[in-house]
Amino acid sequence: MCSMSQIYAKIKNDTTVVVQPDVNRILRNPLSGWVIYASMSKDASEFWNEYDHMYVPDLKKEVKLSDYAHTLYIRASWTDFNPNDGEYGWITNSNLKAYIDGAYKRNMRLAFRIVVDSRDKASEFTPQFVRNAGAKGFISRGKWSPYPDDPIFQKYYTKFVKALGKEFNDPKKMEFIDGFGLGKWGEYHTLLYSTGDENPKKAVFDWVTNLYSNTFDKVPVIINYHRWIGTGKDWVDDEHYDIDSESMLEEAIAKGYSLRHDAFGMTTYYGSWERKFAEKYRYVRPIIMEGGWIVKAHHSFWKDPRGYKNPRDVRQGEYDDSKEAHVNMMDLRFGGETSSWINDAFDLVQQFLKEGGYRLYPSSVSLPLIVNSDRYVKIEHVWQNVGWGYCPTNIPQWNQKYKVAFALLDLKDNVKYSFVDNSTDLSKWIKELPVKYEFTPDLSKVKKGNYVWAVGLIDKTNDNKIGLELSVDEGVLVNGWLKLNNVEFK
Repeated sequence: MCSMSQIYAKIKNDTTVVVQPDVNRILRNPLSGWVIYASMSKDASEFWNEYDHMYVPDLKKEVKLSDYAHTLYIRASWTDFNPNDGEYGWITNSNLKAYIDGAYKRNMRLAFRIVVDSRDKASEFTPQFVRNAGAKGFISRGKWSPYPDDPIFQKYYTKFVKALGKEFNDPKKMEFIDGFGLGKWGEYHTLLYSTGDENPKKAVFDWVTNLYSNTFDKVPVIINYHRWIGTGKDWVDDEHYDIDSESMLEEAIAKGYSLRHDAFGMTTYYGSWERKFAEKYRYVRPIIMEGGWIVKAHHSFWKDPRGYKNPRDVRQGEYDDSKEAHVNMMDLRFGGETSSWINDAFDLVQQFLKEGGYRLYPSSVSLPLIVNSDRYVKIEHVWQNVGWGYCPTNIPQWNQKYKVAFALLDLKDNVKYSFVDNSTDLSKWIKELPVKYEFTPDLSKVKKGNYVWAVGLIDKTNDNKIGLELSVDEGVLVNGWLKLNNVEFK
């Protein structure tokens, strides 16, 4: 055995391995970690050049931001993605393609929000061909947007989303997708309907949530949780809310939606209603955060009730809200916000990587050193999560695809046999609550010889190959498997 002292705290009766976690290693597990944002108004080559050479004052050196964040979030217009009927930007838009290809090149996954509403935008976010086809809409500040209850709009949007799913309903490509895109900023509030009232609210909600949840059945689908779901209202204060918002969100969750909010750190917009909702669905659905205040622009962060005095205060406020909500992912956003995280609060960037999201490891494993001809063994294994989030194997798109598996390696570290413990449910592994299992694998087909026990977290949808990284010292891993004991099969 090689350098096993790195992972042993102690060995009891030659069979029990006690493992120490590594909280410093940056893990690249899905639905966990930092997100950076792409802006279609910026040339992708300039973006990647800048983000590959970010100077970090705390480190006194340049870093590649993709070493710290493994998700690229592209929040763009429907026009960018679908400029003409049957034409799709991931094929024809050179800048969009450069963002996507750049993410893949850097071992990053993608996330999308396709925004329909043109309000507060410099261009029209719905493609012109939809309006030409007769879709009804409204004009705000000279820019046209469709009514979300208009049947012509829904026809073409449905066609687009299905084409998007055909290309990107793939967990190897996609981290998550925002499953709505309607309303102001695509956050599913401040909607305007063709009727002039909110009567179509429920029908539109059912249509768009069914569309995304049915189309993206392998990729996590996300909805913003806030108090004005599908309404024509914006925030007034921390007391008022729409009576239907909670039940509508729960309907989306029942369809498989996970959660995000785009105003962490903003005391008025991320208020008591949102905090209570996040607490209610903690460890039921993962939460993705986006900070609210833009410290390099016109946003008056100093007017926040928390009394922020500088950008560092804002970053701390976002971090504190994220920790309270037990979020799985945080955002570095782009431009001035990215610079602020790097220059004003890089210690928080590092801290989230250590304690945020989920970080899973086996704290102890009891294994036999000798297996006799009856091939009966009992393996006892205990698992812990040192992150404040959780591993959402319970979402329908994952459908418990990640499981604990034990492998028998030959002396050249090749996997000769593997055994999946299907009783394991990683979504139940919560910080400071160890979970213990007993496993009796079928070893009847194992040939006589000497092997090495190993353990890992596999993906059942990918030939039981390693699917998640363990929060242990990378030096003791072999292709994602954690080596444990030598074992002789007689």
